Amino acid sequence: MTERDTLVDHVGGYRFKPHEMPILPGSPANPDHPPARRAAYLAIGVFMALVGGAQNGFLLANSPALQAEFALTPVEAGWLTVAFYSTYATMSMLLFRVRQEFGIQPFVRWAMAGLVAANFVQMIGPGYYPELAARAVAGITASGLSALAIYYLMQGLPPAMRVGGLVISLGLTQVAFPLTRALSPALLVDGDISHIFQFQFALSLLGLGMVYWLRLPPGIRKQTFEKLDIPSIALFVVGVAALCAFLIQGRIQWWDTPWLGYALAASILALGGCFLIEANRKSPMLDLSWLSSRSILALALIGATVRILVAEQGFGASGMFTALGYGNEQLTGYFWVLAGATFGGMALSVVRLDPKDLTRPVLFAILVICIAAFADTRTGVMTRPQDLYLTQAAIAFAAVFAMGPIMMEGMLRALAAGQSYVISFIAIFSLSQSIGGLAGISLLSAFHTVRLKTHLIDAGSTLTLANQQLGQALGNAAQRAAPLQGDPALQQQAAAASVSQEVGREAAVLAFNDVFFLIGTLSAVTFAFVFVPWLINKIRGRNPLAKELAFMEAMLARTRQ
Repeated sequence: MTERDTLVDHVGGYRFKPHEMPILPGSPANPDHPPARRAAYLAIGVFMALVGGAQNGFLLANSPALQAEFALTPVEAGWLTVAFYSTYATMSMLLFRVRQEFGIQPFVRWAMAGLVAANFVQMIGPGYYPELAARAVAGITASGLSALAIYYLMQGLPPAMRVGGLVISLGLTQVAFPLTRALSPALLVDGDISHIFQFQFALSLLGLGMVYWLRLPPGIRKQTFEKLDIPSIALFVVGVAALCAFLIQGRIQWWDTPWLGYALAASILALGGCFLIEANRKSPMLDLSWLSSRSILALALIGATVRILVAEQGFGASGMFTALGYGNEQLTGYFWVLAGATFGGMALSVVRLDPKDLTRPVLFAILVICIAAFADTRTGVMTRPQDLYLTQAAIAFAAVFAMGPIMMEGMLRALAAGQSYVISFIAIFSLSQSIGGLAGISLLSAFHTVRLKTHLIDAGSTLTLANQQLGQALGNAAQRAAPLQGDPALQQQAAAASVSQEVGREAAVLAFNDVFFLIGTLSAVTFAFVFVPWLINKIRGRNPLAKELAFMEAMLARTRQ
C-alpha cells in the first residue's frame, strides 16, 4: 500500500479515510471535523490571514512615523519596503517545497516562530539595520501565513465550500491593508511607533499559541529538494530583489539615477540564469514551457494588470489626500469604508464563484474600476474624503472580487496539468501580484510627477503681475499675514509663499485627476482585451476550462470512493 493509502495521525492514532486524504503532498488531510472544531479552524484561519496582511499594512500605514523613529531618509525607508517585498514575492516557491519535504507541522512551527522573532526585533527597536533584517523575515513569514490561512480556512469550511478558502484568504489579506490604516491612529499615540510594534508582537504571539492549541492534520510528505534548487532559488531571489529595488527606489530617487540601470541589468541576468537552469532540468520547480503557454501568460498578465489598476487607490486617492493635507487621523472613516467594501467583495466573490465562468466577475470588476476612476477625475482642492467614499469603495470591492476568480482559474489549470505544476503557478501568481502592485505605483508616480511639472509650468505662465486674480490673492494673503508680521516686505514674502503653496496644491490635484483618467483609460483597454475572447467563447458555446473542470470532477469523484 502507498503512503497515500495509509496516512495515520500518529498523535491521535486516527487513520484517514480515502475522501479525507490531502489532494497535494505538503497540504494537510481533510477529516470530517465536528462543528465546534470546524468553527475554531475557521476563526484561526481568519486571524492568520489578517495578521499576514498586517505585516506590510502597518509598515505602509506608518511609514512617516517609522522614518521619524529611526531618523531615516526617504531612501532608507524605501529599503525597508524593498526588504519586505524581496522575500515576500519569492518565498512561495521555496515554502511549497519545504511543506512537501518536511511536512506541514514543522512548516507551521517555523513560520510562526519566525513571525514572533521578527516582531520582537521590531519591538525592542535596536536600530535601522536590524529593522531591515526583521522586514525581510516578516516577508518570508507573511508569505507562509498566506498558505497557513488557506489550510485553516479549508479545515473550517464545509466540503462544498472548501475551495472558497483560497478566495477568503486572499480577500482577508487585502482587508488588512485599510484595516491597519484605520487602526493606526489609535495605536500611534503622540507619534510613538513602539505601540504599533507591541501590537504586532502581541498578534504574532497570539497566533503562535493558536496553531499550537489546534494543529493542522498531517499531510503526505515526499522528497522534493534537489542540488540545483540552491542556485536556482538564489538567482530567483536576487533577480526579484533587484527588480523590487529598481521599482521602489526608482520613484524615490527618480529613474535617471545611474545605479538603477545596474539593478535592472542584474535583475535580468539573475532571472535569466534562473530560467536557464529551470529550462534544462528534468524536474524543474518552474515549468517554463507551461508558464509560457498562451493561457497562463494571459492569466498572469490580467492578474498583474488588475493590480496596476488597483494602484489608483493605493497611490492615487491616498496621495491626493496627502497633498491636500489629510493625515491618517482625518481618514479613519475613509479606511473603515474601504475595509468594509473589501470584505464585501471577498464575501460576494465566494458566494458567486462559478468555476464554469470565471471570466465574468473579472470583467465586472474591471468595468467597476473603469467607471470609478473616470468619476474621480472631478476632484478638486475642496474635495473631502467623504466625497470619494462611493468610488473608492467600489474599487476596493472590485480588487478582491476579481482576484479570487483569477487565482481559481490558475489553480484549476495547474492541478489539471499535474501536481508538479502547482508550484509554478504559485510562483508566477505571487510574483505577478507583488511586482504588478509595485510597477503600478511606480508607473503612476512617474506619470503624476510629469503631469505635476506640466501643470506648474502652465500655472507659472499665467501668474504675472498683470493677472488681477493673482494680485487679489496676494493682497488677501498679505492681509492675513499682517497681524503676525509688521514688516511690509516680510508680509509680501509670506503672501507669495502662501499663494505658491496654494498653486502647488492645485497643480498636484490636477495631476492626480490625470492619474485617474489614465487608470480609467487603461481599465477600458483591459476590459476590451478580456471581453472580446470571452464573448467569442460564449457565441461558440465553448468553455476554455472544460478539460480542467472535467479533470477536477474526476479527481473529486475518486476521493469520495
